[in-house]
Amino acid sequence: MIKIFKSIIFLLMLTTITYAQDKHVVLISIDGLRPEFYLDPSWGMVNLRQAMKTGSYAEGVRGSFPTVTYPSHTTIISGVLPAKHGIYYNTPVEPLGITGKWFWYYKDIKVPTIWTAAKSAGLVTAGVSWPVTVGAPIDYNLPEYVILPKNKGEKKDEIKALYDESNPKSLFQEVQDNAIGKLGEFGATLDNYTNDQNKSRMAAYILRKYKPAFLAIHIGLTDHFEHEEGRDGDKVHSAVVGVDVAVKTIMDAIEMAGLKDSTTFIVTGDHGFVDIHTQFNPNVMLANIGLYNDADKEHWKAYFQASGGSAFLHLRDAKDKATLAKVNEALANLPQGIKKLFHVLDKQQLTAAQGDPNAALALAAYQGVSFGATAKGNLLSAAKGGTHGYMPTDFKEIQTGFVTFGRGIKPGVVLPLIGQEDIAPLIANLLNLQMTGMDGVLYPGLLKSK
Repeated sequence: MIKIFKSIIFLLMLTTITYAQDKHVVLISIDGLRPEFYLDPSWGMVNLRQAMKTGSYAEGVRGSFPTVTYPSHTTIISGVLPAKHGIYYNTPVEPLGITGKWFWYYKDIKVPTIWTAAKSAGLVTAGVSWPVTVGAPIDYNLPEYVILPKNKGEKKDEIKALYDESNPKSLFQEVQDNAIGKLGEFGATLDNYTNDQNKSRMAAYILRKYKPAFLAIHIGLTDHFEHEEGRDGDKVHSAVVGVDVAVKTIMDAIEMAGLKDSTTFIVTGDHGFVDIHTQFNPNVMLANIGLYNDADKEHWKAYFQASGGSAFLHLRDAKDKATLAKVNEALANLPQGIKKLFHVLDKQQLTAAQGDPNAALALAAYQGVSFGATAKGNLLSAAKGGTHGYMPTDFKEIQTGFVTFGRGIKPGVVLPLIGQEDIAPLIANLLNLQMTGMDGVLYPGLLKSK
């Protein structure tokens, strides 16, 4: 009797594992994705538009504050906003001098994520260039990470970084041998011109070889050229067509792996983009009133962490009300023309926006304006190209996009606007993952009736 009982338990466990592995989700993040890229056929996203006809999409996605890459990607994967997940910016606050470090390490995330929930459920996961995943509980991981130069004249090294931090350690060599070719001079590269294609080939190889239940990939060339040229540059148009090819590469890999009927695709982004012409340098204002000095950083009292279209005030002493009052007075005394370039979020408004809880206040720029980190020179300087980082509710241009199709998705549903935090609940539902405490909501109207 005991043997029969054990046999039944084993069969039930085997069935559960098989059932879980028969459900696959591929999450593709296109850095700088704007809804018009898939809504307007002139942008050339032929493959994504064809797939979109079989699924559903949003006309806009409200992002996290600030609308920059690392906080946004952490919101996507956790279902909570930056105030809770702890990745407040792309880079740490460094008033004593910017080092070039980013929030690369998974240990800095303060909440559970899809990665941890999938691990607990016994699912196989994979990541390609997903932010904040160095050391993450991902079975097949090629994280976004670079080794910073130690000496002048040296360059950042993404290749050695991937050798050092891929999981398993042999994975980076494996994708070179089987998917993209040897990286290095005159070989395959991860520079801004071949980044999307090579990373999509890495993901395609992992999907075909290891068939993970969940794979997330972040591809960034569109963002690079939107920064360089603004919203409508020629290189931006070319990059959008290229990223569409990258998406198709991943879709083809799923079909070749025999997983088409069991896979759901989610294509989203981290932020939209805004053309800029002027930069406001709030640390110059602090320097002018004696609160920050580039030459004497050890004795700073206040510092603005610039994040594209926003800037966050950090006090050396969080309880220093006198310094905060001086900053507010300086902001109030700015020329009227400068004050029209941005609005100020006090502590209560910043809390409502779910931004960095350590900041005393924040500045949110209007369209055309960005913030700089410098404490030298003029309050205003020229700017060009495009940027992001703005308050996610200030204007539509900063919204990103969302398209989903495949297993379990009802076709033809159009959502006027969703939140970035609403993506993780959908992934959790599709993979039967247990996640609690998320800020996001699952839209049942997206799902086919069972």
